[in-house]
Amino acid sequence: MKISDLDFSPIDRLQLKLPAIGVKFDLFRPTDCPQLPMDAKMSLCEMFRMCQDKQEPFYFGKENDETCVGKCVLGMEQFPGSAVSGQIGQRLGVWQDARGNRNVYRNVKLLAKDSCNFVRFCPSGKLTFLPDVLVLTAPISTGEKIMRATTYATGMPYRSVSTAVMGCSWFLTYPYETGEINYILPGLVHGPHGRHLWEENTMIISVPFQWIPTFLASLEEMPLELSGHESKEKYYSEFEGILADLAEEMKNI
Repeated sequence: MKISDLDFSPIDRLQLKLPAIGVKFDLFRPTDCPQLPMDAKMSLCEMFRMCQDKQEPFYFGKENDETCVGKCVLGMEQFPGSAVSGQIGQRLGVWQDARGNRNVYRNVKLLAKDSCNFVRFCPSGKLTFLPDVLVLTAPISTGEKIMRATTYATGMPYRSVSTAVMGCSWFLTYPYETGEINYILPGLVHGPHGRHLWEENTMIISVPFQWIPTFLASLEEMPLELSGHESKEKYYSEFEGILADLAEEMKNI
């Protein structure tokens, strides 16, 4: 599949306040966008948010500074013993003791060591590459539509997996490594919460590359607004009408 085979315009139907971002994990240096300035000092989550704000593509390289655990999540560096032993989260007050924090490292999905040297971020409307993960942020009212599009053609259940820290792993590397659509609430994760990166009722929804074509096709086809969501009265009226129609149709079996 080529980038020209995908139409990202159905995302425009959502009228997102912040653009959806395509993310690509690269072994080789990208040539289609500029590098993050070498004097930039920010976390991986902040880089993602910066791409949303500036609405321009760029890439982050192994030689760039990263102020949190992003390089470890990307397999560029290894976690120090002080981290994997659980010392940090305990001192942050996130866990009662170090053993609770240690469980995080058993569950997060990290990229294989030295498998990623660069990460590209690009708004969906300017993509020149097939993203490994397509990430959307939205308030819950719009997030409902996005999540419905992820399951519209398949009926697959919604899934949300996260921990109290390392949010970047759950919306970037986890969906890529598992092939599973995932959503998280950044307000529940220490770093995005503390940095005030998104509004309180924001959802971050990640669609791995295997599901992007299905997601885009569903988003184009499905009704965004459901009459049953307009009011309680319309919900019951529609539902009862459907049941009555089905009862009539079943008489002909």
